Amino acid sequence: MKFHVLTLFPEMIINGLSTSITGRAMEKEIISLDAVNIRDYTISKHKKVDDYPYGGGAGMLMQAQPVYDAHKAVCKGRNIRTVYVTPQGSVFNQKMAQEFAKEEELILLCGHYEGIDERVLEEVVTDYVSIGDYVLTGGELAAMVMIDAIARLVPGVLNNDVSAEFESFQDDLLEYPQYSRPEVWMDKAVPPVLLSGHHVNIEKWRLAQSIERTKERRPDLYERWLANHDQGSKSK
Repeated sequence: MKFHVLTLFPEMIINGLSTSITGRAMEKEIISLDAVNIRDYTISKHKKVDDYPYGGGAGMLMQAQPVYDAHKAVCKGRNIRTVYVTPQGSVFNQKMAQEFAKEEELILLCGHYEGIDERVLEEVVTDYVSIGDYVLTGGELAAMVMIDAIARLVPGVLNNDVSAEFESFQDDLLEYPQYSRPEVWMDKAVPPVLLSGHHVNIEKWRLAQSIERTKERRPDLYERWLANHDQGSKSK
């Protein structure tokens, strides 16, 4: 899978994603990352990409032309799904990550200042996505969060692909608690069922723990899980 990030700070994207799991996946050419500097496509001799918004208001606005030309240079006539990272978008979640992971290529557009001229957004953007109800200084951090979540769902990125199937938010449940050696630490023992070798009982325990943890920490997800599994009458 190939990620293209349209940004004013390509070094931020490259430095943030070139280590750990995503970095190893890039080395193995399972995924690739193309950080495109929007400033390279401005027609301004001073490399200017922003201007005052019509109608007044605080701050500057990214202009349409450099964004459009950067996007056009990436697409080369192809239709590539383009995500504008904005607090005005739908909130990013695991199901969205799974959907994006099916794409062969994905463009993420990072805004700055007071945003981007609406006219170019209408031309190039297919999805408006937020990572939460708060405002960042730019879209780069949000884009990196999304790329990390999406990339780990691409086959071959994780050393154990099965692990992606049993993590938090899969099937609307949070992940069960996990334990490693030693068996006893600070007088706290590993639950006996995990030492039993009885895989059916272990899976039952893990499911029960996931349900209980979701009910306690994310009642919104818990209610959705109940609805999807027709267990409303058994709840609470």
